[in-house]
Amino acid sequence: MDADLIIVGGGLNGLTMALAAHAAGLTPMIVDAAPPRPVGDVFDGRSYALALASCRLLDGLDVWEDVVDHAQPILEIKVSDARDGQPPSPMFLHFDHAEIEEGPMGHLVEDRHLRAALETRVTGDGITWERGATVTAQAPGQVTLADGRVLTARVVIGADGRMSGTASRAGIRHTRWSYDQTALVCALEHDLPHHGIAHQLFLPAGPLAILPLTGNRSSIVWTERAEVAKQLQDGPDEAYLDALRPRFGDFLGDIRLVGARHTYPLGLSLAHHFVAPQVALIGDAAHGVHPIAGQGLNAGLRDIAALAEVLADAARRGEDIASPLVLTRYERWRRFDAVSLALATDTFNRLFSNDNSALRMVRDVGLGIVNRLPGLRRGFIREAAGLTGDVPRLMRGEAL
Repeated sequence: MDADLIIVGGGLNGLTMALAAHAAGLTPMIVDAAPPRPVGDVFDGRSYALALASCRLLDGLDVWEDVVDHAQPILEIKVSDARDGQPPSPMFLHFDHAEIEEGPMGHLVEDRHLRAALETRVTGDGITWERGATVTAQAPGQVTLADGRVLTARVVIGADGRMSGTASRAGIRHTRWSYDQTALVCALEHDLPHHGIAHQLFLPAGPLAILPLTGNRSSIVWTERAEVAKQLQDGPDEAYLDALRPRFGDFLGDIRLVGARHTYPLGLSLAHHFVAPQVALIGDAAHGVHPIAGQGLNAGLRDIAALAEVLADAARRGEDIASPLVLTRYERWRRFDAVSLALATDTFNRLFSNDNSALRMVRDVGLGIVNRLPGLRRGFIREAAGLTGDVPRLMRGEAL
């Protein structure tokens, strides 16, 4: 047997899963279709909002120490309704990290820093990483690569994204639909400091997230109708900024692009099952949601923490970690939460991505009511920080 776990996919989820498995005393192997690619020092515009619980997970895997100096704490979140070129509604929702005892609700981390830290730790732990290796066939406990090699393990873990080959080869189907929206992702420099405040503006075409990075910079996740987004992405930088400025406003002064621009088509993807015989799915392979709440990567990291805990506990008890009884524990733990997140983000996107006057009044009043109820508001803050529900040990700051 080549490993306890074969992890198909070498993105952020796959790398983190390998580190969590290693911490659990298991032997992981990563099989990554992407060839080796350098992680440079040049900012490419991509970053992630990591909830407090996700930061704890990375700390427990000795990754956070290599990231924290580059991370921007999220001290406040302001949520409001808006129209292009108009001030946000006076009925808004305001979260302040001071309302919880644990500290900042989360941090913004650039892709280049997080990926480099994960890759360094994977290499340092001596984890086998087959790069540029494509899986062409799969059976319970084994995968066949394009070069003809057959690798065996007790469990195959799919960390290979929304169109997961691991899931389809295991006979796991997905429910999917498109929102006919595209996320325009970039980073901006601005004249004025953001003070660690994240903004979520609900515009008629979709939400606009303005997320604080280190220095006078912010990460932008800007949702537009797919056709409009294509025109903007295909156009020059100045036309892109001219379209963004009336939506962004001038509260941070003048804005300038820094790094590259990216686009991501938006839709919902939900696996009918998270496990199959000797197979488990994590991250987008199990559930892909709208970025409206910034929970995509955080939900994947929660999968990883839960699966690592289930496998570690089973191994300590002398159970077969590939047993359906063991893998079903992971599915029971994570599926309800993942389905709830998918339904919540879908509902919020449909409720807020329009300019219906009646709906606008209802949602504005709703935001205002929640903002005036400290107990309810604090509950939402803890939810955003990843501190509610059945939280895995690694996300509570405890060892596996």
